[in-house]
Amino acid sequence: MSRYILFSQMLINDSILLMITSLLYSLALVNLTLTKAVCSLFVMVSAVSFNVSPLNLAVMSLERYVAICFPLHHPSIATPGRTKIVIVVIWFLSSVNFLIEIFFSAVSDPYFLTGHVYCTREQLFVAKWQYDMCQGFNSFFFVTVGITIIYTYGGIMVAARSIKAQKASRTVLLHLIQLGLCLTSFLYGTIERALAVFSSSLFINLRYLNFLFILLLPRCLSPLIYGLRDESVRSVFFCYLRCSARRTKPITIH
Repeated sequence: MSRYILFSQMLINDSILLMITSLLYSLALVNLTLTKAVCSLFVMVSAVSFNVSPLNLAVMSLERYVAICFPLHHPSIATPGRTKIVIVVIWFLSSVNFLIEIFFSAVSDPYFLTGHVYCTREQLFVAKWQYDMCQGFNSFFFVTVGITIIYTYGGIMVAARSIKAQKASRTVLLHLIQLGLCLTSFLYGTIERALAVFSSSLFINLRYLNFLFILLLPRCLSPLIYGLRDESVRSVFFCYLRCSARRTKPITIH
């Protein structure tokens, strides 16, 4: 039950991130400025959901690790109630960094929230340490999650004496691939700066491709690949894909 709750969390989070990211990119294309108060709200949702993705993958890997290595304790550990508490903690940890940044900016400049800017996170920084802290938090999250996934994968491989354990090890390995897809988002700014040397018309086209393949596509592939590996989710997905939702059978969740 808990893994389906976490999977739903991943779908909701990635959907929010895709929606806000697409909105901010559209605003940038038409050169529309926003007040920093409104921009802060959009950027906060985008930044928090960006951090939630890797943390959610870590928890999903730990859930599989407990299910295989401690099967007798799994029902008492991975309960729906505890899973929901973990989700709240994930969102809290993901928001701490941004809340500190906005609080400092608002205190430093009383008129900070009334100014108009092109809405990016960098436009909300008023000190260099904010950018460094942002990079530091992101790096810490991804390194911690990477170590967690590798550890759980190794633990499951050691215990992989059954078909169920082997399937779980492939699932955790998929989480590592998903983490790699999340990491591609860090390349967006670097690639965009490298593309700035081209002419304006070519830059716009290449910038769109960069946005499509580096930001959007990985976020779409990650939940899709994971969902299609699960038999229950796969059957529902293909029923809706064929517009035959009425023939969808109830799913038994263990």
